[in-house]
Amino acid sequence: MRAQVLSSPRGNGVARALFSGGVGLLVGGMWLVHRLPLPVLSRIGSGLGSLLFLLARERRAVCEINLERCFPDMDPARRSRLAREHFRVLTRALLERGLLWWAPRARLLRLVRVEGREHLDAARKGPVIVLAPHFVALDAGGTRLGCDLELAALYARQKSALMDRMLRRGRSRFLPSRLISRQEGIRPAVTALREGLPLYYLPDQDYGPRDSIFVPFFGVPAATITGLARLARVAGASVVPCVSRMLPGGAGYVTRFYPAWRDFPSGDVGADTRRMNAFIEERVLEMPEQYNWAHKRFKTRPQGEARWY
Repeated sequence: MRAQVLSSPRGNGVARALFSGGVGLLVGGMWLVHRLPLPVLSRIGSGLGSLLFLLARERRAVCEINLERCFPDMDPARRSRLAREHFRVLTRALLERGLLWWAPRARLLRLVRVEGREHLDAARKGPVIVLAPHFVALDAGGTRLGCDLELAALYARQKSALMDRMLRRGRSRFLPSRLISRQEGIRPAVTALREGLPLYYLPDQDYGPRDSIFVPFFGVPAATITGLARLARVAGASVVPCVSRMLPGGAGYVTRFYPAWRDFPSGDVGADTRRMNAFIEERVLEMPEQYNWAHKRFKTRPQGEARWY
């Protein structure tokens, strides 16, 4: 059953403006506050997130449907608290993106701690794909790595030209980065890997039926692109997972590398894609509020199944 929400038409219009419109005002506000101490930014972002949870009817419904489908046995009151907390950390991450775009390198080095870097270094004897799932701290991890690594990264073009420009600038502030839009296909990514650039790769959203197969995500058939296994096979690349976590109370972020996967790809694309989803499930259970539940992860449904959103 679709989650019920309470919102006035006016409130929903405000939410749409905050999420998708008034981009210039949003970016200006991010610049104005980016010099504040992180604990202060954290409190502001959390407060705005609580407000958006009340106003953003459509996105709140998406979040609640996702949580209901993935955690059907969870107490409904707990799911509701989890949805609220997700909006808080999601809005925090958006506001704190101003730090990633404008803060000095020295400040970013203090705010984002890197763990397990030895796993990435060990794998760099050949091409490396950095598997970076869509947790709210994703951009903090990518910008931190860009402080001392030349990277290639796939990204989705933004509807707003200003936001697209800011994202591209933010992801290549310190060392040159090769940003590859998803519309360019697989070839530029393979070229970058073969040239020795680690590829920061984000394949865990619903991009439609093209190049996707249905594999379980928390027991739910989810259209999942098979690019991770295909890229690893074509480029002869190792896969090193990397997950970024937002710490509570404005204490900063942690970006953690995991050991390179053995026996990947296996030759079974379905099993390899399921392995990716299973890894992400394990990380979600460690910090469930920080996965991007506001994304329509189950937008594409098997043939004959009704749409959920």
